[in-house]
Amino acid sequence: MISRFLGFLFSPFAAVLIALTMMNGLGTPASASTTPAASAAAAAAAKAAIRQLLIGQHGTDHHVSGLSEEIKGQTKVESNTWSGYVDTGTGFTEVNGTWNEPSVTCGTTEALAAFWVGIDGYTSDTVEQDGTLIECYEGTAYQYTWWEMYPANAVQVEGEKVAAGDHIYAVVSRSGTRYTLSVTDSTHSANSFTTTQTCTSCANTSAEWIAEAPSGYPLADFGKWKLTSSSVAAASITGTISTFPYAEITMVDSSGAVEAQPSALTDGTSFTDTWERSS
Repeated sequence: MISRFLGFLFSPFAAVLIALTMMNGLGTPASASTTPAASAAAAAAAKAAIRQLLIGQHGTDHHVSGLSEEIKGQTKVESNTWSGYVDTGTGFTEVNGTWNEPSVTCGTTEALAAFWVGIDGYTSDTVEQDGTLIECYEGTAYQYTWWEMYPANAVQVEGEKVAAGDHIYAVVSRSGTRYTLSVTDSTHSANSFTTTQTCTSCANTSAEWIAEAPSGYPLADFGKWKLTSSSVAAASITGTISTFPYAEITMVDSSGAVEAQPSALTDGTSFTDTWERSS
């Protein structure tokens, strides 16, 4: 059958296209001879672009194309902006995962890659999510921790000193209408945060482990992103990704060429997402 889902129709990162386009031309590409003041200015400009994400500017072209294959509770689908795994059901109360922050290769073109866990967004217009974000800006990589509760707010940048190899643990948990979003960077603790938010209209109908390409922007070359030790809970059931009905999502461009591809699950808890191309 043909499968279609909203996915990250409400992605906060879609607005980076607007923000970064406005920032182009503000300086020369970063180089080895860049002065500290110039480097600081570039970092500030990159951060400003992230902070200018507008909650109302969401992509309208996110879709799954092609044939959806269902095998033993698993669905294989294609997406324009997501790569990874999604569980579906009702009453999700927690999703978590661990990874080492990937090492990115930046060219001269602005590019982005977000790695996150979350509840909702696959078939709903609410999202509760957190993780890390890589931004290639004027040839330099900037890496952050962040969270978001859509539609309550835009992306909230927390840590600004994430580096390749940092050990990251991200979790979103729910008790009634209260959501606790937490990212722990055990390598550089200043990037860690915990926040508690309230949502009375959140659907709680999916849980995600995703590498994302911001809508309308090239996917940064992150090489490989390996998610491990993940777990998920819904109602009274706690298990792994494969405990619930799940979708394996491959990111493809408009012509169907693969941009990022997840591996098969290991023990239901782990997988490796591999970058293939930017767009």
